[in-house]
Amino acid sequence: MNNRNVIRGIVLMLLALGFGLPSIHYSLGSFSRAGPGMFPFLVSCMLFVIGAITVVQARLVAPVPLGFQLRNIGIILGSLCGFALLSHLINMTVGIVFLVFASGFAANTYSVSRNVKIALALVAIAFGFQYLLGLNLPLY
Repeated sequence: MNNRNVIRGIVLMLLALGFGLPSIHYSLGSFSRAGPGMFPFLVSCMLFVIGAITVVQARLVAPVPLGFQLRNIGIILGSLCGFALLSHLINMTVGIVFLVFASGFAANTYSVSRNVKIALALVAIAFGFQYLLGLNLPLY
């Protein structure tokens, strides 16, 4: 069972169950008047279906070997910790920029222009969440 696509699908289904099962303890409501559990439940259902499709598709194509690169896992975890620390100490915009540039070292090729584009897009999305959805994000 060293097939990367099968494991990817199983992990998606486990994540969907991990978030979907607790959401049914909240009121789901109806589609016209959704309760607090409706959104996580629907997203979890969609994620579970995507995971199931991934597992079925993995059985129909040639297996892809699974390989772990501990260096990349460490880089991603370190960039997430740096994001949390910088967001708390300075602001979230600095944390997002750090996250993008630090996690870029886990890629096969490092591109400053690609990282700038990704960072600008993520900061724009964060500002959209703040202004359009009214979320209280410490962006500046």
